[in-house]
Amino acid sequence: MFTGIVEELGEVTAVETLDDASRFRLRGPVVTRGAKHGDSIAVNGVCLTVVEQEGDEFTADVMAETLKRSSLGALTVGSPVNLERPMVADGRFGGHIVQGHVDGTGTVVERVPSENWEVVKVSLPAGLARYVVEKGSITVDGVSLTVVEAGDDHFTVSLIPTTLALTTLGTKQPGDPVNLEVDVIAKYVERLLGTRGGSR
Repeated sequence: MFTGIVEELGEVTAVETLDDASRFRLRGPVVTRGAKHGDSIAVNGVCLTVVEQEGDEFTADVMAETLKRSSLGALTVGSPVNLERPMVADGRFGGHIVQGHVDGTGTVVERVPSENWEVVKVSLPAGLARYVVEKGSITVDGVSLTVVEAGDDHFTVSLIPTTLALTTLGTKQPGDPVNLEVDVIAKYVERLLGTRGGSR
C-alpha cells in the first residue's frame, strides 16, 4: 500500500519493447536504497515489481494490461517519473490509501497559475466520475491530492509550490495524459451497497 506522497522525481533510463509487455529501467537513488528483487515501487502511481536493482537504478516489467490502462506506455528515455516505496507499518500516513492500481487515465485540460498555487483541471472518464467528490481524495500520477471541484467529466486540484517543484505535475501541459486512481473506499462502499440491495 502507498500513500500518494512522492518520495522523489526519478527518470526513465531505458525502455525495451517486448511482444506483450515493456521493460523499463528507472533511476531513483532514494527508492532503490535497500530495494531488492520482488519489492514494489510505485511509478507515476502504478505499482511495479522490481526485477533487477543495480546502484541507483531498477528494472520493472509492465504487462500489456497495465500499458493499456495507464499512461506508462507513453514514457520514453529521459521522461521524469514520480516514485514512491510502499508505506512501512510504523510510518506516517501522510496522504490517503493508494493501491497503485490505476483506474484509468485523464488528460490535463487547463492550468491556471496564481501567486502561491496553481489550479489544474483534468478530464475524467465517465466511469470514474461517481467516485470523485468535492474535498475527497484522488491520486494523479501517484500524487495524493484533494479535489477542489468535481464535475461530470472533469475535476480540479490546487497544487502547492512543493508539489509543482517535486513531482511531474509541475511540468504537465494541457493534452498530457495522467494516471488516475480514485478512492478505493468509495468503490468498496458501492459494491457492498449494490450487493445488499440486490439480495432483497
